[in-house]
Amino acid sequence: MVQRKKKEAHKPGKKSLARVVVDKLHLWLGLASGIIVLIISVTGCLFVFQREISEMVYRQEMFVTPQEHTLPLSELKAGAQKALGDKPVLSITAWRAPDRAWEFLAYKANDTALTYFGCVEYYEAIMVNPYTGAVTGRIDYKNSFFPIVKMIHWSLLLNTRYGQPIVGWSTFVFVILLITGLIMWWPKRWTKAARDQSFKVKWKASFKRVNYDLHNVLGFYSLIIALVLALTGMVWAFTWFQKAVYVAAAGTTEAPVAKQVTSGPATAAATGNPLDIAFNTVQPLLKDAGRVFVYPAAYPEGVHTMGGYRGKDIYFGSDEYQFDQYTGKLVGHTEYKKKNGGEKLIAMNYDIHVGAIGGLPGKIIAFVISFICASLPVTGFYIWWGKQKKSKKKVAKPVARLNTM
Repeated sequence: MVQRKKKEAHKPGKKSLARVVVDKLHLWLGLASGIIVLIISVTGCLFVFQREISEMVYRQEMFVTPQEHTLPLSELKAGAQKALGDKPVLSITAWRAPDRAWEFLAYKANDTALTYFGCVEYYEAIMVNPYTGAVTGRIDYKNSFFPIVKMIHWSLLLNTRYGQPIVGWSTFVFVILLITGLIMWWPKRWTKAARDQSFKVKWKASFKRVNYDLHNVLGFYSLIIALVLALTGMVWAFTWFQKAVYVAAAGTTEAPVAKQVTSGPATAAATGNPLDIAFNTVQPLLKDAGRVFVYPAAYPEGVHTMGGYRGKDIYFGSDEYQFDQYTGKLVGHTEYKKKNGGEKLIAMNYDIHVGAIGGLPGKIIAFVISFICASLPVTGFYIWWGKQKKSKKKVAKPVARLNTM
């Protein structure tokens, strides 16, 4: 009798309706979105260190021997344009590091296609030695590994209008899975045994138990960063979510009105090339920039837009300057420090998403958490599969009747 009472005392209580709903949501949403979450997480994991790996792979194209003086930007651009042929230079990256080649990028999209390869007509970069003007290499980004990985992560290699909603809603489901997973993880009683099961992986146990612990424990430890990665991804996927983030950070629903500046017809000849005048003017204004970006004017009323990024990886925090394309005169200026909280947070979104905002430690954390996120659909599926097999074994086999005739 004593033994029987002990066994009855350890029987799990009946689950509440709310907990049953949470369990079912976690199960079926996990099964429905698992493949997409796995793909997004693996590609995100791969992309984190794309700059470091690309610099090793394209070292010959991206690095040069430092010399005393760089050539005028207009001359370098002309050489790059000659190499590109009829593909106009869209943007320029001029590095402050003396051993870096400068990048002249050409890009053209075709939004009518179904897949990434049809949506991008060309995406190429000419790398130029800034001291000699020699072309150090040509990189076909359209068919390179990391841009393809990025587009799998972005839209499953589909046109953004088709693929990004799939990625976005799968990410939204993943957020629900993280929240429901936390509810399921939360111990009913904080006993030593419960704490050990919730915070430790029992490596010496059976494979089934280790798999359960990996799903349960790693899911908990990665929760906060995984939520950050998922929510920053949703900023790009959904306009409504980006607006909500903006409003929450800015404290206002009113978007700032950007001052439009244009280039007017030249009334007098510039004393020198206008692009070089603008580029030389912006240099002392970007003293702390690690690299300067240049968007040359693309149409008759357009302006040359220039600014600087403060590090090798981050993109937020840059001031922008607009110059008349005919005279090189400064006609507009946008200061980052004068932007409101919503604008600043949206500008930081990419750097937060890839972990670059935290430097190398931040990228390592993003890599590890992305790897764990990729493992969760796999370990979760195995848990479900194991339960399915177990339930089949419990079904009693029919017993043959004795022939009494």
